[in-house]
Amino acid sequence: MKFSAFLTLFLFGLGVFAPAAETTSTPNIVIILADDLGYGSVGCFGADGKLVRTPNIDRLAHEGRRFTDANTTSSVCTPTRYSLLTGRYCWRTSLKYETLNTFAPMLIEPTRYNMASMLKAHGYHTAAIGKWHLGYGDGKKDPKYRVDYTAELAPGPNELGFDYHFAVPQNHGDVTGVYVENHYVYGLRSGKIPADLKLPAPVPDDENFAPTYNSESQQGHGHTPMEIDAPRRVDDRVMPELTDQAAHWIEQQKAGTPFFLYFAPVAVHEPVTPSRDTRGTSQAGRFGDWIHELDRTVGRVLETLEKQGFAQNTLVIFTSDNGGIYEPTQKRPEMDAVHAGLAVNGQWRGGKTHVFQGGFNVPFIARWPGKIPAGTESREMISLVDVLATTAAIVGEKLPSAEKAAEDSCNILPALLGEKYDQPLRSDMVEHSNDGVFAIRKGPWKWIEGVPVKQISPGLRKAHAAEFQRQLYNLAEDPTESKDVSEQHPEIVKELEAALNVERNAGHTRDLPRHTAGVQTGNPIKR
Repeated sequence: MKFSAFLTLFLFGLGVFAPAAETTSTPNIVIILADDLGYGSVGCFGADGKLVRTPNIDRLAHEGRRFTDANTTSSVCTPTRYSLLTGRYCWRTSLKYETLNTFAPMLIEPTRYNMASMLKAHGYHTAAIGKWHLGYGDGKKDPKYRVDYTAELAPGPNELGFDYHFAVPQNHGDVTGVYVENHYVYGLRSGKIPADLKLPAPVPDDENFAPTYNSESQQGHGHTPMEIDAPRRVDDRVMPELTDQAAHWIEQQKAGTPFFLYFAPVAVHEPVTPSRDTRGTSQAGRFGDWIHELDRTVGRVLETLEKQGFAQNTLVIFTSDNGGIYEPTQKRPEMDAVHAGLAVNGQWRGGKTHVFQGGFNVPFIARWPGKIPAGTESREMISLVDVLATTAAIVGEKLPSAEKAAEDSCNILPALLGEKYDQPLRSDMVEHSNDGVFAIRKGPWKWIEGVPVKQISPGLRKAHAAEFQRQLYNLAEDPTESKDVSEQHPEIVKELEAALNVERNAGHTRDLPRHTAGVQTGNPIKR
């Protein structure tokens, strides 16, 4: 019997839930992965309602389970996105620091086990809509490979198991200024297009598109946009366009056939470009409006699921790829919101790119009516790399050996369902900064190795000097990482350092022996 079927019968026998007539043992799965959304930027995780309001995200928490110790694998986007889809730490790949550039080949090999291919094998319809930032094409064939956006973008998400793909190829405000649909730039009019191929395009005068792409959109860095003969994105219409695409795809799904939607909004990544519908609606400036834009999109997805009759049998996971931007010395909309009183990353130190918890602790909410207890909270330490193993457990999939796939993914389904268990589901967890600095968490402890990659610039070495040194924190007693206690606990440092080395050298963490000597695991982090 598959795990999902056994779980349904077991919970029903306990009277935990009575399945509705339209439900099946295999749920639809929708993952909403926000961009740069910090822990303290939404209401159910502590955002001041006088500054920003997130009723749709808060509704998910009211109807589902909120995790207060959910973490990304990296403090920047590409590595976390890779980990979520593959169940593998990204630092095991060729990408050892920072993120992929706009012209990099696809980071996930088409042969690699991943969420899309796994769920597709179980009969799911699959789609990847929103920000991609995992590359296109096969750089293995050419060491000087550079993505050609006027030609076929293959291999791509379709070769990973996604039936449909519509995306911003790299970042909001990237130099391409276009969308990609399946294997080609959306609406591409000229280029290396087969003569018998007609590419879809937006209708004339669609307000979400423009004939040119303004260089002022290039994240304020003055980069010149690419010249591509295709409809161009309009920055303050990107979120409405992606939302429309996601809603339309859900509307196309049929009852009785499960579906998986990996939906990655560009909000709240820079440039901060709320649409006219949300502009001026917050008390935290443009960045607060941008958070409202994200919440509006979440509401649209939930509304579409309900309208189509899918909500009751759909697992929705809402989270973020890394913490929010927190750079006190810079003048930017995020810091304007901070000065207005918004704690974008809650109590956590630092933010995006950094090795401190502000870069890793993110909102994480799971809703699955009748299965996940509504209005509940979990303090279980989890990682976004665990999503693959968890969804595999839901559909009854036995993972390949850890040496072959899902190397670092842990099944956290018991925590989602609110079940009782005797020990933490995850023995420890590795974190990795934009600069290539490793940290490892175990129980209340966090040890930072403090060694960046050699390629880090002198300026960055100076700016991030506080991160480039060995340090130990007890997050249960000191969640803000303000007191290094490595000198007081050399035995903990020794144990965590050894554990980190073992996990790096082994090539996987799943199925490794659980080592607990010297480290107490039962202390929840203070909130």
